[in-house]
Amino acid sequence: MKSLLRISALFLLFSSPVWADTLPLSGYSAPPRASNRIPIPDPPRLAVKSYLLVDHYSHRVLAQANADRHLEPASLTKIMTAYVVFRELAAGNLSLPDRVLISDKAWRTGGSKMFVETGKRVSVEDLLKGLIIQSGNDAGVALAEHIAGSEEAFANLMNTHAERLGMKHSHFTNATGLPHKDHYTTARDIALVTAASIREFPGYYAWYAVKDFVYNRIKQRNRNRLLWRDKSVDGVKTGHTAAAGYCLVASAEREGMRLTSVVMGARGEETRARASLALLNYGFRFYETHKLYPGNQPIETLRVWMGEVEELPVGPAEDIFVTIPRHTYDQLSIKLVTDPDLSAPIVAGSVVGRLGITLEGEELQRVPLVALRDVAEGGLLQKAKDTVLKLF
Repeated sequence: MKSLLRISALFLLFSSPVWADTLPLSGYSAPPRASNRIPIPDPPRLAVKSYLLVDHYSHRVLAQANADRHLEPASLTKIMTAYVVFRELAAGNLSLPDRVLISDKAWRTGGSKMFVETGKRVSVEDLLKGLIIQSGNDAGVALAEHIAGSEEAFANLMNTHAERLGMKHSHFTNATGLPHKDHYTTARDIALVTAASIREFPGYYAWYAVKDFVYNRIKQRNRNRLLWRDKSVDGVKTGHTAAAGYCLVASAEREGMRLTSVVMGARGEETRARASLALLNYGFRFYETHKLYPGNQPIETLRVWMGEVEELPVGPAEDIFVTIPRHTYDQLSIKLVTDPDLSAPIVAGSVVGRLGITLEGEELQRVPLVALRDVAEGGLLQKAKDTVLKLF
């Protein structure tokens, strides 16, 4: 009789539907209430060729037009140029104090300059600041030649990193953004490398907020007017050629929410600045971003069959953020979906379920859940016990 009661208790314990549990939001316990959502108007209408507004943490696009249209990026190219240099620095292939010999090609390159001189040596740090703050084409060529031997070889590096980052509609032929028929990108793609720069290299990214830089006794101002107009803006890069028009990638952080806007093909400097600020203000005014769960931390424990242990901690591989209309946080619903027959062996990092994030009945995103530890197969006794339990 005692054995029967024990098995019955185990049946009740393990027969609960682990495949669809509702989870509480991190740090939130209030009951749902009627939506207090602020009506969201259409995004601002902008007189530009292409634009995009995206949340940095959740990756949600809040506004876009022609975001995948191939366009000349002009000096927005230098976001990718700088990113490649950052990667080389992180890999230990060069250092900021390294002295770069300036070639005649670098000195002769037209367009914006930091005014380096042929035959002189300039530190990688000064060249990077000249590239980022002054938008120096001469700095871009000098860095490209120093790293890859030639600007053409460096462009191959740029394309390799672009492919790795998922920039499917970009191709680079130079480090400066000077016009070339095979040199193009999109608003969506340039937002990807901007996000990677902010995420991977916050220390170097801070240089995008510097308002001026002095080299060779010449002081030049950053062309990003938003650095003076909005204290929350800390980057990123302007660009202009006759064919590309006026372009600007801007990023700003307010109360822990970071938005990045991309404007391409505006008719003037003031137009691109106003369009970028209009997008940023629209996003901050009508949306909010929340971190729901940290990455690589358990949010639930699942029953494992036939394993050396019976419990498996699971969680998302990366931090989970969600961007939603303001005042709708308590309308979020989280569903955990897993396999009730989850069996060993299980390798840490393998996908064992998913989270469904829903707002007022609309699914916003599905996030894979991964095993946070290995679970090896259990012994014969454990397998025999689990075999009996699964019969019920």
